[in-house]
Amino acid sequence: MKVLVIEDDATLGRALQEFLSDHDYATDWLADGERALSALKNYAYDLIVLDLNLPGVDGLEVLRTLRADGNPVPVLILTARDDLADRVAGLDAGADDYLTKPFELAELAARVRALARRHNGNAQSLIEFGSLTFDGVHRELRVAGQRLALSVRELSVLEMLLLRPEKIVTKQQIVQKLSVIDADFSENAVEVYIYRLRKRLEGVGVAIQTVRGFGYSLELKEVTS
Repeated sequence: MKVLVIEDDATLGRALQEFLSDHDYATDWLADGERALSALKNYAYDLIVLDLNLPGVDGLEVLRTLRADGNPVPVLILTARDDLADRVAGLDAGADDYLTKPFELAELAARVRALARRHNGNAQSLIEFGSLTFDGVHRELRVAGQRLALSVRELSVLEMLLLRPEKIVTKQQIVQKLSVIDADFSENAVEVYIYRLRKRLEGVGVAIQTVRGFGYSLELKEVTS
């Protein structure tokens, strides 16, 4: 499950990212509304933890834009604004839950689990190609039913290829999508992750082909004994 934390306080943002990652959520953290909106146009998340007091584009505007674009991702507002009017405004703008600061981490975890259960019940998240089955909710890849452990970035690159099997995905497309979350992500990084994925997928009947001058394509491959 992929979570995006949008929080301008660096200490809290990093702490939330670490806490949620420790609970097996693939978690990204952004500190301003403008970058968050860019990320949400290019990257799919299963849950958003959203502060309202953001620099530039504030949290409510992020939420309203998200819903206006038809994005149904569950949103948990996490904010110091504890007035009734603020809670009503947040929920009316499309939030699924509202938690005020200060808060207990155990309560945050419980609310995230509740939203995840609700989302998982409606999600159609499985992508299958050859012997590969990718679960977008739980962020797992299985090969012939057996789980294959990959890093978060390896999974993200492979997901892009799985969403367009046997079609070309360019380096630029991969960089554009992942650099929204990781500003240091480059074309060299793409090559590194493609190399790693090729090694991990050896002998499973699926291969990443290089289309010289264009990018990469995920293809079925005959397994030879």
